[in-house]
Amino acid sequence: MRILSGIQPSGQLHIGNYFGMMGPMIRNMERGELYAFIVNLHALTSVQDRERLSRDTLEAAADFLALGLDPDRCIFWVQSDVPEVTELAWVLSTVTPMGLLERCHSYKDKVAKGIAPSHGLFAYPVLMAADILLYQAHLVPVGKDQKQHVEVTRDIAIKFNNTFGETFVVPGEAIDDSVATVPGLDGQKMSKSYGNTIPIFTGAKELKKRVMAIVTDSKPVEESKDPDTCNLYNIYKLFAPAARLREVRDLYVNGGAMYGKIKLELVDILWEYFREAREKREQLVQDPGYLKDILRQGAEKARAKAAPTLQLVRERVGIVY
Repeated sequence: MRILSGIQPSGQLHIGNYFGMMGPMIRNMERGELYAFIVNLHALTSVQDRERLSRDTLEAAADFLALGLDPDRCIFWVQSDVPEVTELAWVLSTVTPMGLLERCHSYKDKVAKGIAPSHGLFAYPVLMAADILLYQAHLVPVGKDQKQHVEVTRDIAIKFNNTFGETFVVPGEAIDDSVATVPGLDGQKMSKSYGNTIPIFTGAKELKKRVMAIVTDSKPVEESKDPDTCNLYNIYKLFAPAARLREVRDLYVNGGAMYGKIKLELVDILWEYFREAREKREQLVQDPGYLKDILRQGAEKARAKAAPTLQLVRERVGIVY
């Protein structure tokens, strides 16, 4: 089984990225043939600062490796290093109905949040489809917010197969419902676009600042509260030990939950949770040459996998003669 997913280098990666994509992908090294990549072409829809994009791409690679991705047990590369994907995106765009893209909520949400509307932003799902179909992926681990894009990929694959003959595997998405949407500081989905994130790798002072900014209600300590509607609790439960989580839940339900105390406890838990990865990352970012070598080798493997699919597509549509 081929398992594929990518992540944008559009800012510091956060715990929503970790639970929605990075953690599941690292665990999937045990399940099948794993494809993990950094989607820097997608990032151009929101990042148009050369130095920032270049820096964030390498730092995203360091993040992934620090968290446990093993480049010897998967294919790990940067999207733009496999130019075949842009050719496939164009071919797919010629069979993609406009209505399919117009129904995508991600474009509307991002424009509403201040990202400049562009053809790239609108056609984002087609490039994502090319990312997936180029490697004939069977399964795509994503957060809940990306589910629609995988559905669009399925629709495009079916449309292409019906038009030109069986060519692509029709993929499915894998969503862990327990962490399908990690709440941000304000209770909305945690997203770099919304500026409501808790970065995986940040300094102790900044981590405390972010956690203490988590929005809570104004109910007094002694009043009963619903933990399932509290974004502080819904972040806390991702990291807390089971026994302690039961204690905190009881405080919510029966009274006694002190938000400030729980936030300080969460700071300590987060700092310890990523301690080993943080130390490894500090070493990796000091050796950009090593990171570039890993990504170059991964791109060579990815291109070797992509070439047969693109050749088949060219034959199917008639652009080889």
